[in-house]
Amino acid sequence: MNIYHPTAVVPMDTTYTAMIIDPEKGSVEKNISFMGSSDQSSSVVYMSQNALYLTYYDPGDAAAMLHSFFSDNKDLAPDWLIQKLKNLGEYDISSSAKMTEIWELVNRFQNALSSDDRLKMQNEMANRMSDFLKNHRRELDGTGIVKINADNLSVDSAGSVPGRLLNQFSLDEYKGDLRVATTVGESFLSWGFDFGVNISSDNTVNDVYVLGGDLKTQGSVTDLGKGERIYAVRFIEDKGYVVTFKQVDPFYV
Repeated sequence: MNIYHPTAVVPMDTTYTAMIIDPEKGSVEKNISFMGSSDQSSSVVYMSQNALYLTYYDPGDAAAMLHSFFSDNKDLAPDWLIQKLKNLGEYDISSSAKMTEIWELVNRFQNALSSDDRLKMQNEMANRMSDFLKNHRRELDGTGIVKINADNLSVDSAGSVPGRLLNQFSLDEYKGDLRVATTVGESFLSWGFDFGVNISSDNTVNDVYVLGGDLKTQGSVTDLGKGERIYAVRFIEDKGYVVTFKQVDPFYV
């Protein structure tokens, strides 16, 4: 039996197995297994007539993101913090362990500042972080997609899209292409980096991508429902229906 797992460091607590079974004998002719998560938005399974699609959510690397931010804004942080964040991003350790180390570094940095300097840094960081997220939000997290041939259960191709899926209805194959609906920008909010100030949740957006048979992006519509997330999605023939939500329910076709 072949066992596949994501190359990114992601939570795994479930093994998904697909089988081709002889209906007369009841014997398993072929099978394939994939390690993922029981969270339906982290590991999505969708099957069309031609292929089986498995996905995994990569929440991104918080240390790498902060290193990128401070590298672009070197006047906000000392050189030692930028270097340690760079080193931490290269460590082969769990995301939770990185988060513990990040908060130790952040506390060390902030405790060295006076009250006035800390307030100035927090306000300036809030302003610049908002711009940073607008420019880099599709680099922060993503969803990997694996396509498996339904006839022989061989891995056909692999690709990825920015953001996170809601559930299996976020995927749909149509005329050999795969349509994917995602919410982008939620990972930063889940990391909880506010440095004493509230980073606006308005940095989330919603995208729809069309991937070819090789899972390369062929088309997209982006920035739906700014500041909101997808609550429902359906694809029917040549149309997609997306509902986002924060205070009202915009409906996109």
